[in-house]
Amino acid sequence: MSLSNSNASAATDTHLRSDNYSSLSGLCVDCLDGCPGFCEVGKSAYRSTENVYPKPFGDITVGAEKEFPVDFSHFNILGTTVGAKGQEDDSDKAIFPTVDLETTLGRNESLKLNYPWLIGALGSTEIAKKNWEGLAIGGGISGVPITIGENVCAMDPESDIEDGQIVSSPDMERRVKLYRKWQMDGYGGVIVQANVEDSRLGVHRYALEELEVDGAEIKWGQGAKDIGGEVKLDSLSRAKTLKSRGYIVLPDPENPTVQKAFKNGDFDEFERHSRVGMVSKGSFIERVEELRDLGSDYVSLKTGAYRPSDLARAVRYASEAQIDLLTVDGAGGGTGMSPWLMMNEWGIPTVYIESLLHKYLKELDQAGEYVPPVAIAGGFSLEDHIFKGLALGSPYVKAVAQARAPITAAHVGKTVGNMVENGKGNVVKEYGDEIEQVFIEAADLQEKYNSRYPELPPTAMGVYSYYKRLEQGLQQFMAGARKFSLEHIDRDDLVALTREAAEATGIDYVTESDEELAMEIIKGNKE
Repeated sequence: MSLSNSNASAATDTHLRSDNYSSLSGLCVDCLDGCPGFCEVGKSAYRSTENVYPKPFGDITVGAEKEFPVDFSHFNILGTTVGAKGQEDDSDKAIFPTVDLETTLGRNESLKLNYPWLIGALGSTEIAKKNWEGLAIGGGISGVPITIGENVCAMDPESDIEDGQIVSSPDMERRVKLYRKWQMDGYGGVIVQANVEDSRLGVHRYALEELEVDGAEIKWGQGAKDIGGEVKLDSLSRAKTLKSRGYIVLPDPENPTVQKAFKNGDFDEFERHSRVGMVSKGSFIERVEELRDLGSDYVSLKTGAYRPSDLARAVRYASEAQIDLLTVDGAGGGTGMSPWLMMNEWGIPTVYIESLLHKYLKELDQAGEYVPPVAIAGGFSLEDHIFKGLALGSPYVKAVAQARAPITAAHVGKTVGNMVENGKGNVVKEYGDEIEQVFIEAADLQEKYNSRYPELPPTAMGVYSYYKRLEQGLQQFMAGARKFSLEHIDRDDLVALTREAAEATGIDYVTESDEELAMEIIKGNKE
């Protein structure tokens, strides 16, 4: 089986002239002199680095299309006919609506989550900014924490920066206040992430002292790429400003030749890049202590799909610093503008990295050392993924971090809301002509919020409705496994459907699961 994709993708608006392509190069088997260049190589011949990234930037989220040898579809969830854990062994009480999905994070288990998922770091990308209202309000009313990602303050045109330090950022303030205004009582919280440029700018100090956010996240990276964050800029003045604020901007907006080419329309976008961090144990532990001294209730670490030794460093350093949350992001996901081939060809995919993560955490646990609460990320979108992610990392993985899926729910909610409002809702016409008819959870929200209900935008209803679907779906999977609270989910609740999946994870192959117990039952030695 070839894992290679063709030299073309909808993500980069490229395609092949021929129906047949080489599995080695991805090029048409009959590359023709005279073709104007429909494929990646062809377009790169005249658009160069522009074709490294998915497009159109700001209007899409993207995820890898490479087929990995093992993913979560290679596992099934087991059910049983006996017993109940976390509920009475009674058919009238052990019903799926009674499944408890609440969980906690933090050293002292003080960060309460209504559901075992959180909104991962969403920073300065246009797609996140445009849908922030739905993400913040939807997450807030659902009792789900949200992380404000990198570069928000420096990318804010209205930011006040003095002597290289952030004094105020209206965009950051707006993001925090939107969530806080709708936060479910006692659940969730706002965490602010910082990369190299953010740290130099003093973003954590500003967020903790001035905006009084709940937590601070140190960023080592993400699963979509192993370089710093990028965005595209369609303004020469913005490009100059961001270069002055310490970012790498390509091409150089201060170069007169570049300025002339931009004004002539030879190109229409600049690239803004962040730097990669340099990790050491001493500086990491020192930074955690600094953040706690600044008043951070929770300190978290976000790391990406790096090599196994780097994952081991993340686990070890997180243990020694006794952080409140370690989020590990597997390769293949993506929310912004990661280089397209890097997203497909770099890093350790989610199932593999979570298996390594479980191995390393178990080693810590058996040695009697501090095991930080963990969230796993990397393409989780539906309830089966969430169950499998929790089970594969059990008992250490407490939650799943999502980004792309809630963004999808937010922008669909916004789009559908606009369609209904403008009377152009042919796609949803079968459900009715009013918001309350189309959004099935609207009645629940009306009851909960009464006079505040009209303030809820459709984009937030989209996130809330999506989460309610995840809630019921996960409850049903758990009830079938007779696990009525999250701490009872176990690796034994999964079976591997392929030998390769079993070997990669240590999960029993499907026909070998329960083998000893099954034979004892057959022999009459067990009931």
